[in-house]
Amino acid sequence: MAAATDRWVRRHNRRTRWFHAGVYLTTLTLLGTGWWLLAGREGRPSPLAWLTGIPDTTLHTAVGWAFVALAVAGPAWGFRGARTFVRESVRFTRTDLWWFARWPAATLTGRFAHHDGHFDPGQRLINLMLAGGLLVLAGTGAGMASLHGGPVFALLAQVHVWTTQLITWLIAGHIAVASGVLPGYRGVWRSMHLGGRLDRSVAFRLWPGWAARQKS
Repeated sequence: MAAATDRWVRRHNRRTRWFHAGVYLTTLTLLGTGWWLLAGREGRPSPLAWLTGIPDTTLHTAVGWAFVALAVAGPAWGFRGARTFVRESVRFTRTDLWWFARWPAATLTGRFAHHDGHFDPGQRLINLMLAGGLLVLAGTGAGMASLHGGPVFALLAQVHVWTTQLITWLIAGHIAVASGVLPGYRGVWRSMHLGGRLDRSVAFRLWPGWAARQKS
């Protein structure tokens, strides 16, 4: 029994997993309705608008405010987790360059360079870009919701569109990695699902320093 228990290590607690679920559900809804509107289909309800009976513009605005509330309440609710996220995301060392150099091949072989962080160097970069981009989207979206035309509205709308394009690519990459479709990341999806536990061998492959610090 002990050997079976030692095989697994918990990566994320329940609070973190629920917050992550709330963020990606609201974000995917915003991207879906946002791209629908950008495609000039405002007069035609999207599948989500059809299912809910709420116009896409109204749905996009409402979910946008829900995301803002989540972004404010989440870190306050899980202060320690938020502090760890920020502290671990901003740390970079010279050895991270070696990790990035080996990353393309490692996505297929699983032979990632060693690092000691809670997040690998790629995660840290994506964390900062996603967090910054989502904050820009929230800020420009809130600004547009409080304005009705004018040069400031036009500027906010343009920044909102540019940031949406960037965020879409980042999230697509994040999903590709987190789903484990790449051989080097096989098994990683369990860290945010099914109790947040993953095979210890996967943890040592992706986060060797962090895995070594975990108790059996």
